[in-house]
Amino acid sequence: MVSVTRAVFGDLPSGAGTVEKFQLQSDLLKVDIISWGCTITALEVKDRQGRASDVVLGFAELEGYLQKQPYFGAVVGRVANRIAKGTFMVDGKEYKLAVNNGPNSLHGGVRGFDKVVWTPQVLSNGVQFSRISPDGEEGYPGELKVWVTYTLDGGELMVNYRAQASQTTPVNLTNHSYFNLAGQEHNMALLNFFTRILEKVEALLAQFYPEGKAILGAPGWLSRLSIWLLTPAQGSPNIYDHEVTIEADAFLPVDETLIPTVNAETTGSWCEALKPSPCPLSRKPGQSTPAPCPSTCPFPPGEVAPVQGTAFDLRKPVELGKHLQEFRIHGFDHNFCLKGSKDKHFCARVHHAGSGRVLEVYTTQPGVQFYTGNFLDGTLKGKSGAVYPKHSGFCLETQSWPDAVNQPHFPPVLLRPGEEYDHTTWFKFSVA
Repeated sequence: MVSVTRAVFGDLPSGAGTVEKFQLQSDLLKVDIISWGCTITALEVKDRQGRASDVVLGFAELEGYLQKQPYFGAVVGRVANRIAKGTFMVDGKEYKLAVNNGPNSLHGGVRGFDKVVWTPQVLSNGVQFSRISPDGEEGYPGELKVWVTYTLDGGELMVNYRAQASQTTPVNLTNHSYFNLAGQEHNMALLNFFTRILEKVEALLAQFYPEGKAILGAPGWLSRLSIWLLTPAQGSPNIYDHEVTIEADAFLPVDETLIPTVNAETTGSWCEALKPSPCPLSRKPGQSTPAPCPSTCPFPPGEVAPVQGTAFDLRKPVELGKHLQEFRIHGFDHNFCLKGSKDKHFCARVHHAGSGRVLEVYTTQPGVQFYTGNFLDGTLKGKSGAVYPKHSGFCLETQSWPDAVNQPHFPPVLLRPGEEYDHTTWFKFSVA
């Protein structure tokens, strides 16, 4: 049994409209979603003792979502992830997008799908949001009708994305929730307050008593002490104790601007890594069935690298903190190339041993962007006064591959008139 309640979440400035909140509740989950960006603002999950706690990062008030913030819980589009240099070609015509992430376009541009009010419709077990993205919005061609549907079934939250286009346009939709399965307790605000105070005390001690470093020990000892003293059994300022598994044999290396690299000499092409049949390159407009792969590929392969023997081999569970330390990497912000078909397939599993919470992700998409909150810096004040430092949450953004519109050997992202974009992702919560 699922209950759905509706309430006002807040009003936009200058009388621009009202944002509503929809709460979906089953016996296992409680999810809050607002009409601003189809954003998940809270998601309460029970631990092994039956205690419910919020496992997503975000804000308690609308004002938090209106400020500059890293897409907490939102649906992003018209194209999620990055498009190199904000340009692409469709049917011989070049389109220039709003550039909002270094030299690239990210998550739909300056005013993407996350920064608009959607029209809601209450369902028996969820809520459906819809909007029409006008022709030329953020530089994209054609009018796009979009529907995002959230439904709840026991411990499983399903998100379905549908779209129809009046002109050929790239489409790639996902949800950008940041998870921390330890849960967010109210006394996390106290923890964050003491952590910041003690970091300042430590800096003063180091400045005026530098010779005491040998006594004080490694930098950060006071803040780590505060975490040890104040962190409850449930609730954590980071995700280092999360155990992660991703069902992918290949990933996309990226350049310094986080665009997938292209290396004509690599042997890790998409064809070799995933061996599709038939060839996705041979599909012509209006042709429903692609031809078999040609013996000689006419396109230079993109750098789709095997995960074997690298830090990106997450096919078996790894504890995130130890894994980052072992491979000396600062975090993940990479697309993992999933092995499944367009049908529902397993994507990832995350387990938090302290609480027992488990998140399993299934999807119809060909990829997942695994992001470990590398750009979070503690400057945003979230729910219950908590701040969100680096690595305080992780994202599993099921989607097509980044910059696919510019790399024809990647799974296609172009939606043509008469076709329908239809993808679903399932977030299944349990306890182990």
